Amino acid sequence: EMESWSFLDTAESNFKPLVVIELAKGTKEETIEWFTKRIVDKKANGGAQLLMKPLVTENGVENIYLVGASHLRLLLGAEAVGLVKECSDNSMRTFTYSSRKTFKHYADDNHDFLTMAECQYIIKHELENLRAKDEKMIPGYPQAKLYPGKSIVRRLLTSGILVQIFPLHDREELKKLSHSWYGRVKIGYQPLDDIRCYFGETIALYFGFLEYFTFALIPMAVIGIPYYVFAWEDYDKYVMFATFNLLWSTVILEVWKRMCAILTYRWGTLLMKRQFEEPRPGFHGVLGINPVTGREEPMYSSIKRQLRIYLVSLPFVCLCLYFSLYVMMIYFDLEQWALDYHKENESNFSSLMLYVPSIIYAVVIEIMNLIYRYAAEFLTSWENHRLESSYQNHLILKVLVFNFLNCFASLFYIAFVMFDMKLLRQSLATLLITSQILNQFAESLLPYWLQKRYNRRMRKRMCSTKTDMDLSLAEQVNMEKEMGTYLGTFDDYLELFLQFGYVSLFSCVYPLAAVFAVLNNITEIYSDALKMCRVYKRPFAEPTANIGVWQLAFETMSVISVVTNCILIGMSPEVDALFPDSKMDLVLTVALVEHLLLAIKFIMAFVIPDKPRDIQMKLAKLEFESLEALKQQVRAFQMQLHFLLIHH
Repeated sequence: EMESWSFLDTAESNFKPLVVIELAKGTKEETIEWFTKRIVDKKANGGAQLLMKPLVTENGVENIYLVGASHLRLLLGAEAVGLVKECSDNSMRTFTYSSRKTFKHYADDNHDFLTMAECQYIIKHELENLRAKDEKMIPGYPQAKLYPGKSIVRRLLTSGILVQIFPLHDREELKKLSHSWYGRVKIGYQPLDDIRCYFGETIALYFGFLEYFTFALIPMAVIGIPYYVFAWEDYDKYVMFATFNLLWSTVILEVWKRMCAILTYRWGTLLMKRQFEEPRPGFHGVLGINPVTGREEPMYSSIKRQLRIYLVSLPFVCLCLYFSLYVMMIYFDLEQWALDYHKENESNFSSLMLYVPSIIYAVVIEIMNLIYRYAAEFLTSWENHRLESSYQNHLILKVLVFNFLNCFASLFYIAFVMFDMKLLRQSLATLLITSQILNQFAESLLPYWLQKRYNRRMRKRMCSTKTDMDLSLAEQVNMEKEMGTYLGTFDDYLELFLQFGYVSLFSCVYPLAAVFAVLNNITEIYSDALKMCRVYKRPFAEPTANIGVWQLAFETMSVISVVTNCILIGMSPEVDALFPDSKMDLVLTVALVEHLLLAIKFIMAFVIPDKPRDIQMKLAKLEFESLEALKQQVRAFQMQLHFLLIHH
């Protein structure tokens, strides 16, 4: 291994810049010198062995540095992060430098073997893994303490010396991608493979899921339209519709797992071994030895964490839920007031007033969600989770519970406490449409407009009327460093999750919900694509093999919706009339039907395999091959031992 490292040329001056590092204005010279040395130093001396140069602009050198790496360095990095690439025999294998010749499209002079996003991911990994050795503090900043094994980049970020690290856009590629993605108006699939090459797997999977989910809702929408048009009042017709919806939602979630496996096998992330996860950069504690890996890293007692979760976070979440219910009761008082007002005045204005409480409530819900979101993030990082995955899961759980209650509590109250189906239909429609319009506006239109205004000002400052393509590197970096940072797919999935709730929880009351969801998703695909390509800095690619905890969230939602739909249909007057004598029979029948439906759902989930047959075979074959390889290594080792023993 070391001999391939030693002849790496570190003094290439014309390298392709991949990642931008922005340091704070007025950072001390010795700090910059030390940080640069750590980045370009040989691997053997604890450096990252990358290439780095300052960005030179008209007004001298600013504190912006470009980072790249030689072709060979990137190949060795690809092996270190465990990238999976396609071989010449069409199988997918973990890339190693020694077996590089067996991979498809590999040639020593082919610099496109790794996609730009993969190269940037490798550089990010190398930078994050720069750890302190014997430095007690960051040179020049005695208050910024270091200890052996602390991530240097994380410490620089928290002490405000490092402003940001971000990957550069590739203008040519971006233009091609945005044209094929949303540039022409046509009905067709999104170029998922191109999106994945440019933005990485996590974002491509989100768009894959969004597209799949939109197509999957179409049958529900098509069946829903006649129900709405003929305004059927008798609910026994809705029984068919609701049953179809419940079983359909199970099918789409199970089939998505297969789709997901097909995509991520092709992209190589299905096979990627998550190395023993490094502690997340924000994790802090007293240094100790990790019993699993033997590495030195911060330790923090899990009992402390459990206490923080159960004695602080949990009561806080409960308090917020209580507050949310309190706001809901105020909304119902307003509703009542509007009704009375309308009864007295019967004018056009008073009939408009009927909608005002719902709209105000919808806006208040959005604002409460936003504030709670900040609190949840603060609490979750204060809980000090060791792994990024457990941090994410705790955060998602907190936010989901609150958003679920906030968005659906009023509907549950109308349905199961007030028994007012007409009001339920009206509230559902108002909530669904208001939240969709608000989201579209806040997510894409507003940032896009601000961005455009900012770019105009920026261009005026540069006194140039050049197009995006002719920007010099310095101008491109300066423009991109001011763009907003994309914070991950969390909000996008959350929106889809709540939408799925509106469609499935009360599907037998408002059949048009699916139609609005489909229309919203079509514009959502366009606005999200626009937002990724034009509004935000390019995010680092994140390899992932599935949509994570969201799969579970959607499945839970579809189980809850079985219960709500069964109760709604059970409460309808037509079904009531079937059981004139005893209400007990009615309750038992509803419970029985609900259990039957749940049983069918679970059977279907069990019968539809998570991975297609051919992919299962390929995975099994790979496992067999790695076992064989292991046996051969052991044999070779035994031969060597034998040889040594004879000679002694």
